[in-house]
Amino acid sequence: MLGVVVTEFLYRSYPDLPEGRLAKLRAAVVNSHSLADVARSLDLGSQIRLGKGELTTGGDDKSSILADAFEALLGAVLISCGRDDADTLVHHLFDPLVVQAAALGAGLDWKTSLQELAADADLGAPSYRVTESGPDHEKRFEAVAIVGNRAYPPGAGTSKKQAEQGAAKNAFTALADAASEGDA
Repeated sequence: MLGVVVTEFLYRSYPDLPEGRLAKLRAAVVNSHSLADVARSLDLGSQIRLGKGELTTGGDDKSSILADAFEALLGAVLISCGRDDADTLVHHLFDPLVVQAAALGAGLDWKTSLQELAADADLGAPSYRVTESGPDHEKRFEAVAIVGNRAYPPGAGTSKKQAEQGAAKNAFTALADAASEGDA
C-alpha cells in the first residue's frame, strides 16, 4: 500500500520525469532505511515490546525492527481505519521525503551517478574496497571508491550499501569539482 500511494504521488507531482527517474525516486523513499527513519521520528521504538536481550543490544533503535514495526502500524491503520485514512497518514509522513528526494539530483543514488560520471570521463567503472569492524550486533563499514586507479576519501555507515554510497558521493564530488575547475 505504501508503494502504491508514493508511486501515485510521484506520478501526479512529477509528470514530466522519465520512468527511470520516477522509479529511482520511489526506491529512495520506499525502503527499509526510510521506514526506519519515519519510525524514529514517531518514537515508535519506545512502543515496541522487546525481549531483554534485544533491548540490551539497542533493538528499540535497530533499523530492521523499526521498519517492520512501522509496516505493521501502517497495516493496522489500513485495517482499522480504512484506505482513505491510511493514505492520509502515508501522505503526511512520506510526501516531504518524496520532495526531498526529488531535490537531491545526483545524490539520489551516488553509486549510479558516479558510474555515469566515470563513464562520461572514460575512467572505467568504479570499484569499492569495503572493510568492516565491530561486533556482529553493531557492525560498522567503511568503503573507498576507486575510479581510474585513484582512491577517494572513504564513506562510512552501518551497512555496506550505506558506506559505498558515502564513498561514491565523495568520489563524485571530487571528480565533479575537478571537471568544473578544468572548464574554468
